[in-house]
Amino acid sequence: MQQDSEKKEKSLFEAPPVAEQERMVEAILFASAEPLTTRDMAERMPHGCDPAEALVHLRRRYEGRGVRVVRVGDAWAIRTAPDLGYLMSRETVETRKLSRAAIETLAIIAYHQPVTRAEIEEIRGVSVSRGTVDQLLEMEWIRFGRRKMTPGRPVTFVVTQEFLDHFGLESARDLPGLKELRAAGLLENRPPPGLMPQMGEEDADEDEGAPGQNELFED
Repeated sequence: MQQDSEKKEKSLFEAPPVAEQERMVEAILFASAEPLTTRDMAERMPHGCDPAEALVHLRRRYEGRGVRVVRVGDAWAIRTAPDLGYLMSRETVETRKLSRAAIETLAIIAYHQPVTRAEIEEIRGVSVSRGTVDQLLEMEWIRFGRRKMTPGRPVTFVVTQEFLDHFGLESARDLPGLKELRAAGLLENRPPPGLMPQMGEEDADEDEGAPGQNELFED
């Protein structure tokens, strides 16, 4: 009797089959307007579910389809396949254009994050207006990072998950190099010195930060 009771109690907490978990993850991602982390999904699913494992099966099932399950930073989303993006062009409405100052500021933050306002101004060679930073914050393409452990403890800026999602990037490491930007016609002239890392014409520098770099920032 005791064994039967233990089996019955255990069965109450058994996770649904993987196929059912896959359906749950698919439904959650499809209905979400923003990318979700596995933790977000786990909080919505029954006890014992493993959304990470379900994602592996779901991504495989969507290979070659019109939409894909893609990683955006630490989160996941369902997005249109890149080669079919042109079909959505009529649905895209450009409501706001970035100024040249905002584009340069955004590029500096993306390639040099975490970076302070003073460092941005040093790279651009001109001051950064509050309106430029406020616009990027309002668009949720940048956010405040950790404070730098230097005199005054200035705040730093980093790009957001929304920025990565908008440009179809998994992480900031996927940002294009100088050669790709010129080939796409997005870089007609040479950028100001220091606008992008000195990573050559071919590949970005994938080296980790210098030893002791974390000591410069406040946890």
